[in-house]
Amino acid sequence: MTNMPIWRIRVATPEDAETLSLIGSATFLEAFAGVVHGQGLLGHCRTSHSAETYRRYLESGARIWLAEVEPGHAPVGYALTCTPELDQAKDGDVELKRIYVLAKFQGTVIASALMRNVLEAAQADGHKRLLLGVKNDNQRALSFYAKNNFETIGSRSFDVGGVIYDDFVLARPLAALATT
Repeated sequence: MTNMPIWRIRVATPEDAETLSLIGSATFLEAFAGVVHGQGLLGHCRTSHSAETYRRYLESGARIWLAEVEPGHAPVGYALTCTPELDQAKDGDVELKRIYVLAKFQGTVIASALMRNVLEAAQADGHKRLLLGVKNDNQRALSFYAKNNFETIGSRSFDVGGVIYDDFVLARPLAALATT
């Protein structure tokens, strides 16, 4: 992208649930259309990316950072951390449930800024590791996570519309923040 627009990242609130639903569905469709069965993909967006799903995450203590660009604070991505839902989780872990950025803004500083927000918050909260699941053939995402010091610690199956897909489970140790 040659002319990067003015952008910001802010903490999402329950009032952002509809926006998160739209950007979640858009990015999921953009990433997996032609890879995941179409009806399963749509069903997954209706359930996993519903506004109510995002409200429940926020009400249960999840943290979400929303990336927006000008003009008008248009949403282009977000990152969501929550209590781990992965079998490989241990005490002190937190899960990066989602970090999604529209393709037009991938390769810009936005994804790295979202990751920085996630890492800083996880460290400040005293977590020991950051975990995530990623489709095992999503090379672009795997490269991004490798650049951010994640390593494969296992695998899991992921159901989208009754079709089972394979994910890698990745982890990154978190260094404690120095206090002065």
